[in-house]
Amino acid sequence: MKTAFMVIAAAFFAGGMATTTDKVTARGDRAGRPARAATAAVATSLSLMAPAPWAAKDPADSLYREARAALGKGDYARAAEIFRRIYRQYPESTYAGESLYYLAFSEYRLGGSDRLRSALNSLSLIESRYPGLSKRSDAKALRTRVCGELAQQGDEACAAEVARAVSSAVSGAISQAVSSAVAGAVSGAVSGAVSGAVAGAVAQGMALDSRRRSGSGCPSEDDDDDERVAALNALIQMDADRAMPILTKVLERRDACSAGLRRKAVFLVSQKRTPQTADILLRIARNDPDQEVREQAVFWLSQVPDERAVTMLQDILNSSSNEDLKNKALFALSQHRSPNAGRFLRDFALRENASDELRGQAIFWLGQRRSADNVEFLRSLYSRVRSDEVKEKILFSLSQQRGMGNDQWLLDIARNTRENIELRKKALFWAGQGAASADQLIGLYSSLPDSEMRDQLIFVYSQRKDPKMVDKLLDIAKNDRDAELRKKAIFWLGQSHDPRVQQFLLDLINR
Repeated sequence: MKTAFMVIAAAFFAGGMATTTDKVTARGDRAGRPARAATAAVATSLSLMAPAPWAAKDPADSLYREARAALGKGDYARAAEIFRRIYRQYPESTYAGESLYYLAFSEYRLGGSDRLRSALNSLSLIESRYPGLSKRSDAKALRTRVCGELAQQGDEACAAEVARAVSSAVSGAISQAVSSAVAGAVSGAVSGAVSGAVAGAVAQGMALDSRRRSGSGCPSEDDDDDERVAALNALIQMDADRAMPILTKVLERRDACSAGLRRKAVFLVSQKRTPQTADILLRIARNDPDQEVREQAVFWLSQVPDERAVTMLQDILNSSSNEDLKNKALFALSQHRSPNAGRFLRDFALRENASDELRGQAIFWLGQRRSADNVEFLRSLYSRVRSDEVKEKILFSLSQQRGMGNDQWLLDIARNTRENIELRKKALFWAGQGAASADQLIGLYSSLPDSEMRDQLIFVYSQRKDPKMVDKLLDIAKNDRDAELRKKAIFWLGQSHDPRVQQFLLDLINR
């Protein structure tokens, strides 16, 4: 799988470039959660937002609002802490049951054995104290997911529970066969129990589910609030020989209500390294009636080391009118090390009839493929394009390839008064974030005649943890003729932990 930085950077460019004062951070996934990362990749999600507050006079109302806000921001540690307080301090509150559920959900998202066991305990309390809540489909699905992860870590009780859940979800008629698979496999290996049970249950359950839902329309709830989906996700742990026939049957479905299952099946197929993987993804990308399923197939073609995949991705970029599909095709091409993939990315970046967004994506991914050819191409492209948005993305991409003279090239752009001032500022920022030396940046100050660029350079100094930069900021704060620039230097010095700054500020206050 590719680095977390690439994934975050892709999202970063999908939303446009950040301003120079924005800080882009990437949090790596916690160790020991490969299966959770996998299911996240296919956008599995339970209810991410708790219900709106409904009891203003309840003593736990204010805490519930605070916990709900933390959950909405993705601060699961804070949300778990407050939901736990609600249940413990106000067990009779009307919010107690929901708080237990969202405590379990938050701990599931945090991951780790201890958190998962705590989440399972909370869900067990719901079953004993709030039986109505425990029957909700999202509560059942959450328990299946939590127990499924614990089963992967060697918990035999959870392995058997997941298998029973799958059996119950699809049909009572196959429970005996599933139970036999579980009994035989648990005695040998826990993972065999889960995969064996899921294999039988899902294979037969798809047909049963289609009959069960016929005439009733698609469920209005999120597809992920469904034990069938939890069972399908469990296929990630199965060996390819058993999983691929099941996944193939899922992908052959064409009823409207199966689109969510097919999307997840596409991801699972991509993770199975078999001779059929490329063929299946190519077929789905061309023929599935659901656009999102096709997009998922295109995206996961990035993981298939097959030249046919490169050819098909090129065809999508040449013939498709769908921007989202093209976006995923560019990413998929960027992940192939084929020389043809690199050449086609460069060709696409030259297309003036393509949108700035898509050209920017091609440029970004070229910046992630370290090579002298790509550096030369991007520098040449900068002088040829007319779009400032595209130029901005070239600046960023070149800043990512250090040790190839790009720092000096960026500083030359910053000095060039014929350039757009905003592009000059971006070039200066990325040079500061890259490999430009402290001496290069310090020497640049006196050669920049305009105060706006000097202002930007002061900010760049403030972002470097280097004593030389503090020296320069102190010099500007004391001696620059421009009062506004002195104030800016003083402001950024206030963010420094250098002990000299404290004395300088004290002397300035007492002056």
